[in-house]
This record gives sequence, C-alpha cells and structure tokens, in this order.
Amino acid sequence: MTAIVDYRAGNLTSVKLAFAAIGVETTVTSDPKTVASADRVVFPGVGAAKSAMLNLFELGLADVVREAAATKPFLGICLGMQILFSHTEEDGGVDLLDVIPGEVRKFPDAAGFKIPQIGWNDVEPVADCRILGGRDAYYFVHSYCADKCQFTVGTTSYAGVEFTAAVAKGNLFATQFHPEKSGRAGLALLKRFVSIGGAKEN
Repeated sequence: MTAIVDYRAGNLTSVKLAFAAIGVETTVTSDPKTVASADRVVFPGVGAAKSAMLNLFELGLADVVREAAATKPFLGICLGMQILFSHTEEDGGVDLLDVIPGEVRKFPDAAGFKIPQIGWNDVEPVADCRILGGRDAYYFVHSYCADKCQFTVGTTSYAGVEFTAAVAKGNLFATQFHPEKSGRAGLALLKRFVSIGGAKEN
C-alpha cells in the first residue's frame, strides 16, 4: 500500500491522480498507524513550514514520518522536501524534521525575478540517482529553497541562486519540484519511484 500523508498541507488530489495515471492505487491518510504500516510513503506539501510542522505534531505524524523516511521507500514533494531539512528561515525561523542536514532559505530579491518562482526549470543531476534519472525540466512553485548538501542529487538555479532540486538518502528521495505537475517527465519519475522503491545509497 502506498500512503499519501495528509497533514493539512494541501496538494493531495493532484498527487493521488498522478499516481492513478501510472496505475498505482494510493491511500490518503492522516492516521499514524496507516502511515507506519504502508509499503511506500509519499509526503507532499504546499504552504508555510510553521503551520505544517504544528500540524505534524498535532496529528502525531512527526515521528512516524521520520521513521518512514529512514526505513521504507519514501517520496517527499515541495514543502514535503523542505520539512525533511534541519531548519528554515521561513516564519522567523522554524526547526524542521532534521532528516537531511541543512538550511532552507528565502530567495533573495533579484532584478527580473519574481518570488515565488512559478514555472519550469531544468534539473541537472549532480550524483547518481536511479529515480531522478537524467537532465529534464520540472515544474516549481516556491519562495524558499534548500542549500546544496551531501545528499543533493539534482540542482537548478533561480534568482542567482543554485539550490537543491532533489535529494536522496538511502530509501528516501525528495524533490523541490512537483512531479505530479510536470507532465511526461514527472510521471516517468513517479514510475521509477514505484518500480525501484528507493534511491540508490549515496
């Protein structure tokens, strides 16, 4: 069973429909026991980090998500990737799940660039990762971005900043971009996640 974690951070229907498009049945759930028993876990999200973290603790999901990220095939998407990092500048500074060591920062003001970034960016693989595959374009919507770190497997740039577009750590894979909104490339990535299970150990 593939569980999509519902922690009141939106974006659930499009993720569920994208998996359905590749023939994968999913269960949207906020029940910690259901997440803990799932074969795969998908951790999407849009919105603000502080409220998302409060929701995770209120629903009893924080420790379950940490455990899933460490023990089973796990896919984080957008805010769901950022929350896996240690800390974010958003909302005056928020401690996150600290699964991936590193900082999430707001894009700087830069002439000619609108914040949030909304649109397509080419993602450049910078480490071997069977789920990410080769260079391709994906759809981004975000105002904050994660620093490059030891688990970064894909990067891209915006507003003069090169940042983490994808991370992989053992069975965990996560993206700043939205595979479910990225057409052919996004569906192909979801297929690789399902068929392989986890990312190659880095």
